[in-house]
Amino acid sequence: MSYQVLARKWRPQNFTEMVGQQHVLKALINALDGDRLHHAYLFTGTRGVGKTTIARILAKCLNCETGVTSKPCGTCGSCQEIAEGRFIDLIEVDAASRTKVEDTRELLDNVQYAPTRGRFKVYLIDEVHMLSGHSFNALLKTLEEPPPHVKFLFATTDPQKLPVTILSRCLQFNLKRMPVDMIAGHLQYLLNKEKINGDEASLRLIARAADGSMRDGLSLLDQAISFGNGELKETDVREMLGTISHEPLLNLLKLVEVGDGEAILNDIEQMAGVTPDFEAATDALITLLHKMAVLQVVPQAEEDDEAIKQLADQFSREDVQLYYQIAIHGRRDLPLSPDPRSGFEMIFLRLLTFRPLRDIAPAITEKKKTLKHNDLDVDNIDRQESAKDKELKKSVEVNNTTVPPVIDAPPWGESAPVVKQVNKVADDVSVTSIVTSQKVQQIKTTTVKEQDEVPKQSTVVGDKKWYEIVPKLGLTGRPAELAKHCVLTSIEGDHINLLLDISGENLLAKTAEQEIEAALKTYYNRPVHLYINTQRLAEETPAERIERKQRERQKAAEDLMQNDPFVQELQHRFNAHLVPNSITPKGNSN
Repeated sequence: MSYQVLARKWRPQNFTEMVGQQHVLKALINALDGDRLHHAYLFTGTRGVGKTTIARILAKCLNCETGVTSKPCGTCGSCQEIAEGRFIDLIEVDAASRTKVEDTRELLDNVQYAPTRGRFKVYLIDEVHMLSGHSFNALLKTLEEPPPHVKFLFATTDPQKLPVTILSRCLQFNLKRMPVDMIAGHLQYLLNKEKINGDEASLRLIARAADGSMRDGLSLLDQAISFGNGELKETDVREMLGTISHEPLLNLLKLVEVGDGEAILNDIEQMAGVTPDFEAATDALITLLHKMAVLQVVPQAEEDDEAIKQLADQFSREDVQLYYQIAIHGRRDLPLSPDPRSGFEMIFLRLLTFRPLRDIAPAITEKKKTLKHNDLDVDNIDRQESAKDKELKKSVEVNNTTVPPVIDAPPWGESAPVVKQVNKVADDVSVTSIVTSQKVQQIKTTTVKEQDEVPKQSTVVGDKKWYEIVPKLGLTGRPAELAKHCVLTSIEGDHINLLLDISGENLLAKTAEQEIEAALKTYYNRPVHLYINTQRLAEETPAERIERKQRERQKAAEDLMQNDPFVQELQHRFNAHLVPNSITPKGNSN
């Protein structure tokens, strides 16, 4: 007897043998057991997920000699004939080879006749989207009101090409792609049945290469068994698939971390010696970075390779995200490179070029400290606003080209010309001429009303407040934001302890902490060790202080404009109002 491939030998013969697609099987089983049968079913999904298999099992359920059941016996004449593909009342049609309207009409001419052998005459049309438009039109009427002894089963990989008139007449079931674990588990089950030795690593490689298709997985398993002379080995499977192990990629990422470009090119040269598929190697790199990102967010996530877990701990989250993005773009550009190897090399050269330069962070910090203090507008907000009258004066200062705040007035009849005149005056006269010097003097003596909430107290260590220290560190970017959202709790010898509110945990990063520590070493001119803990804070952080000061300036500017007699006259005369957020105090911090 000739050899039968695994995909045919182990094709499921009933619903209990099916792997996956439980959402489809549950609906069909309930319909069969409850005698709620539709006349047309449409199964959609990618190749090798079980569309035709489910359709054949459904035909067996409809025509089993024991009756309509979700558990066909498999031993009666009808079940055996359907399994062997010779049941006369199961008409299987390949729509790709019978696209003409004449073929469809010839097929439908026999619909009216009763089944010869079974209970139902079942039409199984595979790749139904290949039918022509005229064929669909010829099928419409029969599909909507077929004889009671006829069932239509359609299968397609491209349901978007089906007319809505066909879709509306069918029960549609979308079959999902198989996950890697499900494919690998079923392959292991079949190896046990076939009494073939195989390791788990090789099965997972095949399952990934199957790309969601169980049939592709079985075909690759057949090929791997032949390649390995009756057994599965990871090295043989990798050679067959043209993939590489994780170890070279892990080593390459470690070399990126230390910045050794020469060693990176040497390792890629060694990889090229075993003629790998560099496109598959790039995919493996992307998968590896994805695993690292998942482990960084969910440390308890399942991962068999301890080396990947260790590497995920060495990289910061932002570095992994950056490397993943570079690898994704490199994979897209790989077909455009002169050859796959040069494209793969270019990906790692980009990783090396755009990696964070942690080794020069202290030098950058020292350089930033030489900048003028006045350039740090946001960080020096307290010094700029030490006097209340200066703050209020800044809230109304504008240059001669600035127009007053936007005032909405309804277009009521005779008021429109007056509004135009007011706008003209506003263009020619600056706001500083509207507010008299006496009003400014009065504003200087007016105190700003406090916010409804009581401000948090700032933490004081020694004679310095943390919000006074932060601007002097010369930090920018993420490290600056992290420092502004912390409070300084204590300085014990060379240990500096900061507290970060739990709501700002996303700012934590090893590289940011290292840069803050380097800046503090420069600030105190001695070695220090930084420790950042998280908890719910009661103290005011520098970031909250900046936000509070901004709210106070904004409120002062709005009160000033609202209390101005000229503005009040405009509001009273034209029944106008100030547009919210149209007033911006001069010197507003970002």
